Amino acid sequence: MCGIFGVAGKPDAARLVNLGLYSLQHRGQESAGIVAVGDGEAHGYRAMGLVGEHFDAERVAQLPGTTAIGHTRYSTAGSSTIENAQPALVNFKSGHIALAHNGNLTNATEIRERLEAYGSIFSSTMDSEVIVHRLARSMATKPEEQLAEALQGVEGAYSLLILINETLLAARDPNGWRPLVMGKLGDAVVFASETCALDIVGATLEREVLPGEIIAVDKEGVRSLQLPPAKELHRCVFEHVYFARPDSQVFGGSVDRARRNLGRRLAEEHPAPGADFVFAVPDSSNAAALGYAEASGLRLEHALIRNHYVGRTFIQPTQEGRDAKVRVKYNAVRDVLDGKSVVMVDDSIVRGTTTRGLVSLIRGAGAREVHMRVASPPITHPCWYGIDTPERDQLIAARMSVEEIGRHIGVDSLGYISREGMLGAVPGGPTGFCHACFSGEYPTRPPTILKKNRLGGS
Repeated sequence: MCGIFGVAGKPDAARLVNLGLYSLQHRGQESAGIVAVGDGEAHGYRAMGLVGEHFDAERVAQLPGTTAIGHTRYSTAGSSTIENAQPALVNFKSGHIALAHNGNLTNATEIRERLEAYGSIFSSTMDSEVIVHRLARSMATKPEEQLAEALQGVEGAYSLLILINETLLAARDPNGWRPLVMGKLGDAVVFASETCALDIVGATLEREVLPGEIIAVDKEGVRSLQLPPAKELHRCVFEHVYFARPDSQVFGGSVDRARRNLGRRLAEEHPAPGADFVFAVPDSSNAAALGYAEASGLRLEHALIRNHYVGRTFIQPTQEGRDAKVRVKYNAVRDVLDGKSVVMVDDSIVRGTTTRGLVSLIRGAGAREVHMRVASPPITHPCWYGIDTPERDQLIAARMSVEEIGRHIGVDSLGYISREGMLGAVPGGPTGFCHACFSGEYPTRPPTILKKNRLGGS
């Protein structure tokens, strides 16, 4: 999962991209980068860490141009190094190419092996780099046709922003796995992973980039090219459950409304008779906890406080990093919890280590009973399309029953929303969503290489 943002037609394009990346920081915290193009020249800068740590006014001023793209990275398969930071920027026979990718290509390894057999030399372990090489080899004349040619036979998830010289291209895979929207800012065109990034720059939402669509923006205007559609959509339901910000519109629907609906359905499926109140594991579960409280009639309390100077634990690239962040990220409110029977609402349980630590924290603050309610079904299979669960043995629900998980994390009761309940609660459901991580029903063949550090996801 990554954040991508692009602007075409503004003199201060890099400044606007920098602002947009702040709103997409939740989608990736490992690295950030911006590439800007103007007067036939491309300027780029990438750095490890957060946007605000590296892109001050002086740095952004060194990226002139009327068109720019940016990226915040959360790696799903590759090592967290500067070589894998994006946007990628290369020179080729006809100028330059820059690329920012959100998603994961499931057949990148075999494409890469074919390219290497014909002499291509790779500078990173990113899956995205295969698209760059294919673009450089294309004999098509128009940028959008070059990209359509480069994407032939590419499998998996991709939302892309690409610069071919001064043409900005936006593309989304035919399955529609990852979100991408188009907005307007005066005469400029803006693209973003989420609508909250449009808001920060004052852009208005025009529409989604359609699944399988390529949009080209240059001095000649805006053009659209439609790739052959998939048989059915496979939008990632986990965008609504966890990844997207609640103030965003994703896949044409409100994330906040989706999470409230998930909480209401969760309360219907798994009530907690006798509980004193409900609280969220902040912040991604706040709306689900509110929905649970509304449907159950229980009051909503702030019983767990999050340190907002610590990043998202789920998207830390290593287990050691996740464990360290949990220890400093949360604290319990003893005066609220002491002697009470409580319902703790979270969006998901992946590995179980974070949840077990939180339950221990809540009990240590004096809670008499802890009833855990989860706004997504048990995650039993790895995601191949942009979430960092590459090996099934890392997933607690693949090894244990619900009852065993409850005992392991130390709760008095544990209830997950059903898959049917989840899909029925999100806008546009229940069809058209990918639920492979909950069901094992993958829409594509498995990746040729699953191990991390062979080919890096974006």
